[in-house]
Amino acid sequence: MPTGRVDILSREGGRGMKELDLLTLSYLGRHYPTASAVPQAFFADLLEVQDPLLMSYMVGRETPTDAAMARVVGVMRMLLGATE
Repeated sequence: MPTGRVDILSREGGRGMKELDLLTLSYLGRHYPTASAVPQAFFADLLEVQDPLLMSYMVGRETPTDAAMARVVGVMRMLLGATE
C-alpha cells in the first residue's frame, strides 16, 4: 500500500511537471505494486527530488549515485522510451 508522498501522488495524480507526472504515474501503476520494498523506497525518495534534477535523470544527463535508485530510474526511462 502506498504511503507518504507515493500516496499523495496516487491520489492527486501528479507532482507538477506534466512530463514527470506521466512517468511517475506510469511507474506507480505498472511497476510499483509488484516491486519489492527497496525499489518502492527509492521511488518514494525520487519523488522528493526537485523536478529539474529528476528530469535530468530521466533524459540521461545525470545518474543517481545510488545503484538501487539508478535501477528505478532505468525502469522509468524505459517507460519514456529512452534506452541506453
